Amino acid sequence: MKQALTRPATPSLLRPLLIGLAGVAALTASSHISVPMYPVPMTMQTMVVLMVGAILGPRAGAATVLAWLALSFTGAPVLSGGKPGLMALTGPTAGYLLSFPLVAFAAGYLPKADKLSAHGARLAGFLGLHAVILFAGWSWLSALTGPEVAFATGVAPFLVGALIKSGLAAALLAAFPRKAG
Repeated sequence: MKQALTRPATPSLLRPLLIGLAGVAALTASSHISVPMYPVPMTMQTMVVLMVGAILGPRAGAATVLAWLALSFTGAPVLSGGKPGLMALTGPTAGYLLSFPLVAFAAGYLPKADKLSAHGARLAGFLGLHAVILFAGWSWLSALTGPEVAFATGVAPFLVGALIKSGLAAALLAAFPRKAG
């Protein structure tokens, strides 16, 4: 009797590693697509954080974002303006950045189905998660500048961008549906 070929018992680490590296590369590229604003630049980071979580799932999405932040912490110029991690994680952008792993984790639980209701739920989830990011950024910035200034400089200018990036992320995921199974 012929014996069927089976996959090895231990899964290869190459595929998840390459996927994680692609996520880190996407996050880095999104950091450098920015509109210079003070004290917080507007980047595409939040959209990519949401997409990384939604595509990779909660654990892998959060791990990818943490790897990207850790890379920054070592001094790699992966954040907006090429700022090193310690400066970014103690400056005005810290609240936003520290919320990213949590937001990526939560985005991993958004619906994956290719139905209109799932696309709508993802859009609503992305909007809510952008609100979490803005709240975290506002909270940190409030400690540095006061709540009114923090809202005027760290939330209000980003509301339209959050709406657009949430819609774009939902549309991109709808345009490239996942394979079943």
